[in-house]
Amino acid sequence: MTKTTSKNPTRRAFLTGTTAAVAGTTLAAPPAIAQGQITWQMQTHWPTGNWYYEEVFVKFCDRITDATGGELTIKPVQNDGLVRTGEVLDAVRRGLLESAFIYPAYWIGRIPAASHLNGFIGMWDRHEEMAAFMYEMGAIDVIRQAYAAQGVYQAGPVSYAGLALYSNKPLQTTDDFNGWKVRSTGPAAEVFKKMGATPVSIPGAELYQGLQTGVVEGAHWGCVSTGWGMNLQEVNKYIVRPDLVGHLNGEVIVGLENWNTIGADLQATFNEVVRAVSADASAHFLHRDMIYAQQFVEEMDGELTTLDAAALADLTRYSLEVVDEFSARDPEFCGVLGPMLREFQTLRGLA
Repeated sequence: MTKTTSKNPTRRAFLTGTTAAVAGTTLAAPPAIAQGQITWQMQTHWPTGNWYYEEVFVKFCDRITDATGGELTIKPVQNDGLVRTGEVLDAVRRGLLESAFIYPAYWIGRIPAASHLNGFIGMWDRHEEMAAFMYEMGAIDVIRQAYAAQGVYQAGPVSYAGLALYSNKPLQTTDDFNGWKVRSTGPAAEVFKKMGATPVSIPGAELYQGLQTGVVEGAHWGCVSTGWGMNLQEVNKYIVRPDLVGHLNGEVIVGLENWNTIGADLQATFNEVVRAVSADASAHFLHRDMIYAQQFVEEMDGELTTLDAAALADLTRYSLEVVDEFSARDPEFCGVLGPMLREFQTLRGLA
C-alpha cells in the first residue's frame, strides 16, 4: 500500500484545514437576495435529442427551481449553447456562465483532482460505495478545495451509472486489448494504454462516423444507455461486460462568485438536490442499461462479451498505478485523495 510522504498533509489534517477554508470561501455570509431575483443558465455537454437531456438534465434544472420555491431558477442550455464545451470551466469561473452540468474529464489536466470525481476503473461497484467515498470519507471536501483554487464551486457528483465499453472487437482477455483503437477520455484512457490499447480523442459529434469508418474500434460514452443515446449500438457489434466503473460521475459546478451570492439556505438546498438527483439518476440509468442491453442482443443481433477474471484484475492493478501517478502529479490534492482511495479499497477488502 502506498504511503503518504511526510511533506504531504495527512487526510485528517487536510480535511480539518480545508473544510474550514472551503466553508470560509464558499459559504461566507452573502447579501440577502429577494425571492425570484436569481436566474442561472446551466450548460451541459449533452446535445438535445438524447433521452437523458430531457429526463435527467432538464428535470434536474426544474428540481432546483422547485426545491427553492422559485428563488433560484435554472435555465437549461444544450452543449455548445453559450460556449464550447471545453471552455465551460473558464466561462463559469469568469461568470459568463453561472453553472454547468457536465463531465469532469474535460479539465483533468487543469484540475487533476477531477479524476477522483470522474471515477477510476475498479474502485467502486455501486452508487452507495461512491457516495461513501465522497461524503463519508470526505473526498468531496478535498475535491471542492481543488476546484475553489480555480474560482469554481464543486456542488457534487451526479451518477451516470457504469462505464460501459462498446466495441467492434470481442474483448475477453488482456491480450484482446492489444492494439485496440478506442475513443476514450480521462483516467480510463491511461488505463487502456497500459492494457496495450490505443486511446484516441474524438469529439462526440464525430464519434458515430469514426466507428463507422474504423478510425476507432470501440468507445465509451458513459453507460450503456448514454452510449445508446449517441446511437453507438448501430455501429458496434459488442457491449463489454461488466461495467468498468460501477458509477461513472458527471458533476455540477457553479462560479464561486455566483455561489457566494445566494446565501446558506439556498446553497444547502442546491447541494441536497445534487446529491438526491445523483441517486435517482443512478437508478434511472441502470434500468435503461438493462433494457437496452437486452434489446441489443434480441433486436440488433449484438453480443455481450465478458472480460475474464485476469483481465479485470489487470485493469484494477493498472488503475491503481494511474491513481498513484495522479498523486505524484498533484501532491496538494490528489496526494491526499490517492491514499484515501487506497484506504477505501482496504475497507472494501480489495487491497
